[in-house]
Amino acid sequence: MSSMKRVAILGASGYTGGELVRLLARHPNVEIALMTADRKAGQPLSSVFPHLMAVDLPGLISLDEVEWHGVDVDVVFCALPHGTTQEVIKALLHKTRHSLTDEMIYEGTDDLVSGLTSPVKVVDLSADFRLENVDTYAEWYGHEHLAPELQKEAVYGLTEWHREAISRATLVANPGCYTTTSLLPLLPLLKNGLIEVSPITIDAKSGVTGAGRAAKEANLFTEVSEGMHAYGVGHHRHAPEIEQELAKAAGTDVLVSFTPHLVPMNRGIFSTIYVQMKPGVTATDLRQALIDQYAPEHFISIMPEGQGVATRNVRGSNHCHMAVFEDRVPGGAILLSVTDNLVKGASGQAVQNMNVVLGLPETMGLDQEPLFP
Repeated sequence: MSSMKRVAILGASGYTGGELVRLLARHPNVEIALMTADRKAGQPLSSVFPHLMAVDLPGLISLDEVEWHGVDVDVVFCALPHGTTQEVIKALLHKTRHSLTDEMIYEGTDDLVSGLTSPVKVVDLSADFRLENVDTYAEWYGHEHLAPELQKEAVYGLTEWHREAISRATLVANPGCYTTTSLLPLLPLLKNGLIEVSPITIDAKSGVTGAGRAAKEANLFTEVSEGMHAYGVGHHRHAPEIEQELAKAAGTDVLVSFTPHLVPMNRGIFSTIYVQMKPGVTATDLRQALIDQYAPEHFISIMPEGQGVATRNVRGSNHCHMAVFEDRVPGGAILLSVTDNLVKGASGQAVQNMNVVLGLPETMGLDQEPLFP
C-alpha cells in the first residue's frame, strides 16, 4: 500500500469543504495537512462543524497566510466560490512549479525538460475549469477566463468516463452536482445512438445545500420550507457543461432544455429526463445499455424494471441510482437519476478523482453505504 498522502483543503468551512473532511477523515492513506477558511480563520474546525470534533485536524487559516513554497502536500482540494478559483490555482501551480524548478537546479539538474509539471495535484470543486471553451465560460460567467493556459490542462472529472485522463492529470475539474446526475444516464444512450439528440429535457431538483453555506435571504428556512421553486430558468450555468459532455458522446452538438428546482431538503439531486428513442429502440434497450455500461462500476446501480429511485436511498453516499421507464408519448422514455449532491455531486467524486490521480483503489474512503432513514 502506498505511503500516507498529505492533502490541503481550500475553503474547508463550506458544505463541500466539511464533507471533504468527513470523507477524508476515514481514508486510510490520507492526512489532512492544511485547511483554509477566510471568515473562520483562527478557529478550530470543530467550532464550525461540531460533528467533526472527534477528528484530529489542523486549525483553519486564511488563504493569504499559506506560503506554498514551504507546504508539503500531494493534493490540493479547492472548494472556493465560483469565480475566485482560477487565480488561486494559477498562483498555486506557478509557485509549486517554480519551487520544483529551483530544487532541481539546486540539486544540479540543469537539463529541465519542456512541460515540467509540479508533483502537486489539484481537484477543483468550483465551476472555474469545467468549460473547455474559454469564450463559452466568459459568456456564461460574465467575465473572461483568468487562467486560459491552465484550462488546456484541466481534465473533466466525471470519473466513470474520464478515468484514464484523470490518472494523468495535474488539474481535475470536478463536475457539478446537477451535471453528474444528468450525464451518467444520458452518456451511454447517446454514445450508442439509442436516443435522438433532440429533444432532451432535464427537470432537476436539488436540496438546499446545493446553494452553498453563505448567508442568503433566498435560502432562509421560511423562504424554502413548505414549498418548491424553479430558478435559473432557461439560463442556468450547468446547461453548457451538460451540453459539452453530451456532444462528445453524441459526436455532434446537443442542446438540452434544463430547469433546476430548489426543494426543502438538506441533500439530494433528483433528475427526471425526457428523451426520444430512435426508431425501433425500446425502453428495455435503454435500460440494458445502462447495465452494460455500468456493470463494472461500484458506485452506479440500475434499478430493476418497474422500480423507481429516491434521493433518500443514496443519502450520505457516493452512489448514483438510475431507472428507465417507457413514456406514454409514442417513442418517448423517461430516465430517473439520483445522487447526494454533496457526495457524488461534489466531495465524494472529488475524493474518487483523488484516488485515481494517486493510483489508490478508487473506492478507498468512500465505501460507506447510504444513510437510511
